[in-house]
Amino acid sequence: MGNTIVKTQVEEVKNFLGQTVSGLEGFLNDSTLAGLLKEEPGNEDYYKQVLSTIRKLLVFCEEGLEACNIVAQSQPFSKGAAEKTLYRIYYHCVEEFFSPKSDIWYEDSRSAYTGKNAIKFREPVPHSVKALFVSLEGEFQRIREELEYYETDYRTKMLQSK
Repeated sequence: MGNTIVKTQVEEVKNFLGQTVSGLEGFLNDSTLAGLLKEEPGNEDYYKQVLSTIRKLLVFCEEGLEACNIVAQSQPFSKGAAEKTLYRIYYHCVEEFFSPKSDIWYEDSRSAYTGKNAIKFREPVPHSVKALFVSLEGEFQRIREELEYYETDYRTKMLQSK
């Protein structure tokens, strides 16, 4: 891919991450464990895990945003650094959104056929948590489709270099 295309994608991902960080921060700043339990009584330990996983996702997105800012401002533009950054964002942010390592929620692979939201929680969660994920999911889907190329291309390059 040409430098212009990669640079445009870095800018697009940077904007996406800025909006995502804002949404996640807003949710976490307004949410407490006690507030979630008050909103919908449920499994306190599960709610703690959900909040913890959302915090991790926020950190990954903040780091990705910072990396995009650095890559976008670097002169001359480094296509290799940009591609590596986009790969890492795909792996750490997008994959963590759809399938977190903690396995607190998962992606329903049938959602593409049913038209329903892809994120399914292992246990019931308050409406505010569901609403957060509904608000984020569409853009995460779009960015995943945009960045899937880097995920496969970067792995191929790494294997070929060995």
